[in-house]
Amino acid sequence: MDLGPHSGFIIASYALTAAAVLGLLLWVIFDRRKLEADLARLAEQGISRARRHQPSKGTEADRT
Repeated sequence: MDLGPHSGFIIASYALTAAAVLGLLLWVIFDRRKLEADLARLAEQGISRARRHQPSKGTEADRT
């Protein structure tokens, strides 16, 4: 496979792109692990992500 006189630039571009994509992928993986650990720590303290259901004001259930 002959890439011509610009083969160094082409190979370097692909290598840089691959490194950038790999870096972003690793960043997302490590950030997810950190966030899951933070959520687990908060859950141990009794803090939950879920909201309790509260009926909106002015509904039929509120009038009876």
